[in-house]
Amino acid sequence: MLKILTNKNPILRKSSDYLEKITAKDKQVFKQMLDLMYEKKGIGLAAVQVGILKRLITVDIGEGPMVLINPTIIKRKGKKVPMDEGCLSLPNITVKVYRYSQIVLKTMNISGKNVEFEATDLLARVLQHEIDHLNGKLIIDYLPWHKRIALKKAYSPSISLRIND
Repeated sequence: MLKILTNKNPILRKSSDYLEKITAKDKQVFKQMLDLMYEKKGIGLAAVQVGILKRLITVDIGEGPMVLINPTIIKRKGKKVPMDEGCLSLPNITVKVYRYSQIVLKTMNISGKNVEFEATDLLARVLQHEIDHLNGKLIIDYLPWHKRIALKKAYSPSISLRIND
């Protein structure tokens, strides 16, 4: 059974490895990740958040589930737009993060086929957030250093914190 790692777990700060091929075990992990994401009422989940250092993400912004392997942003377009973001690995914390409104993504689908597509608005934001996880980056890394220090002192998963810049 998979469980979501929280901020204090050092695995969240590691970069994930690329996959050469998709195994039956990887497909089982995808199903478990989707189930966990839905259970926790998330819209995205990276494998590193469940302790698996592989470049795998699941996303569902209400248009059906997506499973992405080795996702890479190849182009960023549009303006950077601010939005308060939460994270399943940082319970009760929201941070205003500026992200591109459009991206072009190269990835592999569950069938092992390489695909390229453009994502906009919420989907673009969620994909950028999850790809950050694959690179060991969390939303709190977008805060100025003094706010990160204050957050470390104040953070408790039982307290809700909204941090604006």
